[in-house]
Amino acid sequence: MMYFTEKSLILVDGSSYLYRAYHACPRLTTDSGFPTGAMYGMLNMLRSLLLKYQHSHVAVVFDAPGKTFRDALFIEYKSHRPIMPYELQIQLEPLQEIIKSLGLPLLVIPGVEADDVIGTLALEAEKLGQTVLISTDDKDMAQLVSQNINIINSIDNRMMGPQEVFEKYGIPSSLIIDLLALVGDTSDNIPGVAGVGKKSAQALLQGLGGIQVIYKNLDKVASLPFRGSKNIALKLEKNKGMAFLSYELATIKTDVQLSLTSNQLTYTTPTLSYLLELLKKYEFNQWLSHLENKTWWRWHCKAWHIIEKRIIIEKEREDKKGAINTFEPTTYLDILDKVTFSTWIENIKNSKYCAFYIETDSLDVFTANIVGLSFSTMLGKAVYLPVSFSKKTSSTQLDGFYILEMLQPVLENMNLVKIGCNLKFYYKILKKYNINLQGLCFDVFLESYVLDSIGNCRDLYILAERWLHYDLAMLTHIVRKKRHKPVCHPVLIGSNNYCAAIHADVTLQLHTKMWTQLEQKRDLKYIFEEIDMPLVPVLSRIEQNGVLIDKKFLSEYSKEISSRLTNLELQAHEFAGESFNLFSPKQLQVILFKKHGIKSTKKTPGGDLSTSEEVLSQLSLHYPLAKVILEHRCLSKIQSSYTNKLLRMIHPDTQRVHTSYHQTVTVTGRLSSSNPNLQNIPVRNNEGRRVRKAFVAPQGYSIIVADYSQIELRIMAHFSQDAGLLLAFSKEQDVHCATAAEVFGVDLPVVTKEQRRSAKAINFGLIYGMSAFGLARQLCIGVGEAKIYIDRYFGRYPGVLHYMRNTRKKAAEQGYVSTLHGRRLYLPDINARNGIRRQAAERAAINAPMQGTAADIMKLAMISIDIWLAQQKFPLFRMIMQVHDELVFEVKSHSIAGASMQICALMEGCIHLDVPLRVDIGIGENWDQAH
Repeated sequence: MMYFTEKSLILVDGSSYLYRAYHACPRLTTDSGFPTGAMYGMLNMLRSLLLKYQHSHVAVVFDAPGKTFRDALFIEYKSHRPIMPYELQIQLEPLQEIIKSLGLPLLVIPGVEADDVIGTLALEAEKLGQTVLISTDDKDMAQLVSQNINIINSIDNRMMGPQEVFEKYGIPSSLIIDLLALVGDTSDNIPGVAGVGKKSAQALLQGLGGIQVIYKNLDKVASLPFRGSKNIALKLEKNKGMAFLSYELATIKTDVQLSLTSNQLTYTTPTLSYLLELLKKYEFNQWLSHLENKTWWRWHCKAWHIIEKRIIIEKEREDKKGAINTFEPTTYLDILDKVTFSTWIENIKNSKYCAFYIETDSLDVFTANIVGLSFSTMLGKAVYLPVSFSKKTSSTQLDGFYILEMLQPVLENMNLVKIGCNLKFYYKILKKYNINLQGLCFDVFLESYVLDSIGNCRDLYILAERWLHYDLAMLTHIVRKKRHKPVCHPVLIGSNNYCAAIHADVTLQLHTKMWTQLEQKRDLKYIFEEIDMPLVPVLSRIEQNGVLIDKKFLSEYSKEISSRLTNLELQAHEFAGESFNLFSPKQLQVILFKKHGIKSTKKTPGGDLSTSEEVLSQLSLHYPLAKVILEHRCLSKIQSSYTNKLLRMIHPDTQRVHTSYHQTVTVTGRLSSSNPNLQNIPVRNNEGRRVRKAFVAPQGYSIIVADYSQIELRIMAHFSQDAGLLLAFSKEQDVHCATAAEVFGVDLPVVTKEQRRSAKAINFGLIYGMSAFGLARQLCIGVGEAKIYIDRYFGRYPGVLHYMRNTRKKAAEQGYVSTLHGRRLYLPDINARNGIRRQAAERAAINAPMQGTAADIMKLAMISIDIWLAQQKFPLFRMIMQVHDELVFEVKSHSIAGASMQICALMEGCIHLDVPLRVDIGIGENWDQAH
């Protein structure tokens, strides 16, 4: 990898950044509704990049509007790309104005693309002895890579030099254009050679060389050692003209006539007054904070001076009386001796609250070890205890066992309020050391989530930026953060106290800021205090319980799938008339739509003929090949996502899998899970149900599944107060049958299974905001017929229609909707000019209160059950999973009846609605059997 020096040049593909920022932050707007997501995202991306790498020269390059020379070469070039969205168009000019006012050189050259400008500047700089870094996500740029020109991928921040290009593409950068000429480029609509895939192209380029050499040696192609080489030779000959056209289209120009040289691409003095005006206009408060704190210099400093500058700024901040939101390393203390430790413990015992942070060497609770603890009881002050359990512990460090022994009374004191981030993990990790963490009152991740569930609520850096206007990204220059273990920069502090203690300090400051807001919103305060925080230890216990897995059954099923996949592959090759890669959409497109002449029903966003599951499902009704491919995909997903993955996740000591539940991922309040994701195991097909058979009860126990029956429809009845729905539920009628009788105009006793299925789709579809078009697709009927069904439904349940209209109106007025308990879902797009985004927000406005209320009811039920279990001397059962609307339990086989009654009573009685809650109980030896 090349070394960055004072003469380094950074070239930013502005157009690439722009679209990525737009799709990453589409919802941000000013108070007046002007969209700013792309602007905000791109500015932060730029700033992060320019702080990270040493450089003296820089330029941001955008595509110019209008056609280029490539459009003249090939009329279809980029023709499939949609027009730039209006919300993005109007952000472009102000974004470029902000970039220029920051003093960054900005280039927009008509008639050529940004790639060509970048290519020209990169080669010119290389000739002048400069090293060049190109920041882009465009794979075409790999053709420019050399020892002195590297690429950094703007998506994953991976650096690519010559070696990395070869490892990724199997060829040197000098042959990237040839690769694109052969395989084409769907993003730019470069055609390539029909029938030549990536592997064939690599074999050609590795065996013969570039396309000039290949076409001079077509007779040698057939003898190359890869499958189908004879056919490839014919395809090359047939598509020679297209190959050379593609080569010309893919080649980046490096001789663009520019009015300045790479040596002139240096920073200019920022236009601070204009910059301030723009930042205020577009409400970029964090950037305004940078200016007010005189930190705008960071754009101009060289990377190796950042730390020295940081120290100067810290001193300036210390001199400001009444200054808040500052970091003062001198107030952070390492505790390395018993006297100081004892003094501090007495101090914390006299405190009302304590923010703390646990540093571990892994995020896997079963393998993680505590390596450090930091605590804060006062804003701006914190202590750090390095922890080691080694017998060779340094004489300048306290023994880890001694530390935890002394801390145990503090951590288990339920009257001492604990403040943290990710307290569920802390609870579990301390359990390993026989410490029962008590007084869990405030988790700042949950506080942020309750205040606004949109956005990342699980990253301390993001929360510090959002709530405190701290630039913790700067700490990456002081704290070079590895995956889980930070290492401090010795120039500034010389020890670990600053790195670890800052987390405790920031946690306390975040809580102080957010709790002030929560106290002003009684409904949100209730959600936090009565639902989300009490659930933390409950989830921790469920995760620790885990669920037993029948390893032998799962292993045998995985082997069976492998055999079936092999047979399906052979069938597919037979139907296709040739061998091909079933996992390759491109090869499948050729087989289905070109060779077999099947008419595609849909295109991908990139303009290719789609081979999605939806398309294959439609084609499978008439074409055996599509049916085989569909079955192959289903089995392959089951094997990779579940059978094989679950086998790897079985804990060797417990023979169980221990999922992790997340409270701050979904915007509606529903729980999610990972490692493994239990929410996505299919239940409607036989393969998914067979996976569930591997989730078993231990000897002498049974599995109980307790499932809330039609809970979201019951919540709709409560919200809408529709007389028909209220009556149906109060009489314990089958609501789907009742709906079918009304919609299809038949008596209740003669409703067919098909009519009930359609009514079920209508019931649930409408509360998800489904349109007549969506219902027609789901029921395979005409749109007109679907509209008749919907009209009949609302004629039967007018209160539902009234509720939906009022909800949309209220959401548009206040910008959010609420659950029964007051949890809010903000809807930034509810008044968007873009119809698609606005309609999606309207659908969310209707569904979110139901889904969020159902989630809150489930959480309250889990809390009630956990409290009841804690009161039992010999509990009858224990919770092992929560999936969608169901709870799963392990119960002693002789206690099934009593356990079932108690579970039903607790789940149905955790809340009162205007319709009764009902829980269906299933019992079996495994999860599937109990379902």
